[in-house]
Amino acid sequence: MTDSTTVPAPVQRISLPEQAPAFYRAMIALEQAAKAGLDDPQLVELVKIRASQLNGCAFCLDMHATDARAHGEQEHRLHTLAAWRETPYFTARERAALALTEAVTLVADTHVPDSVYDEAAKQFDQAELAHLIGLIITINSWNRIGVTSRLSPAPKQA
Repeated sequence: MTDSTTVPAPVQRISLPEQAPAFYRAMIALEQAAKAGLDDPQLVELVKIRASQLNGCAFCLDMHATDARAHGEQEHRLHTLAAWRETPYFTARERAALALTEAVTLVADTHVPDSVYDEAAKQFDQAELAHLIGLIITINSWNRIGVTSRLSPAPKQA
C-alpha cells in the first residue's frame, strides 16, 4: 500500500534573486552567453539534466526535463539519461557531450581525462566546444545555487 500524500518541499534557505540581484542577473547572462554557441536545444537540455542528476538538484532536474519535452525530447531518452552509456538512444555527438558533462561535473575526481576531451573535440568545432564547456560550468553553478539555497520544484497535480 502506498501513501498518496505529498511531502512538503524543503524550506528555501535564501533567495539569491532578492539578496544578490546583480549576481543573479549575471548568472542569467552567463548562461545565455554559454548556450548562444550551441544550436541544438535538446542537447543543451540533456547536458543540463545530466549535470543536475549528478549534483542532485531537484529544481533543475524538474525545470530542464520540462524544457527538454517542450523542445521535443522523447520520454524514453529522458528516462534512460542516467544510464546513457547502456542505451542505443544517443548520438555520438550527444555521448561526447554527456561524457564531457560528467567529467567536468566530477572534475575533482576525474580531472577531465584526455580521452573524454578529445572525443568532444572530434564532435564539436572549437567554438561549439568552448560554448559547451561554458554551458557545463554554468549548469554546475546553477546546481550549486539550487542545492545550497534548497530550491525545490513546485508541487504538481497527480
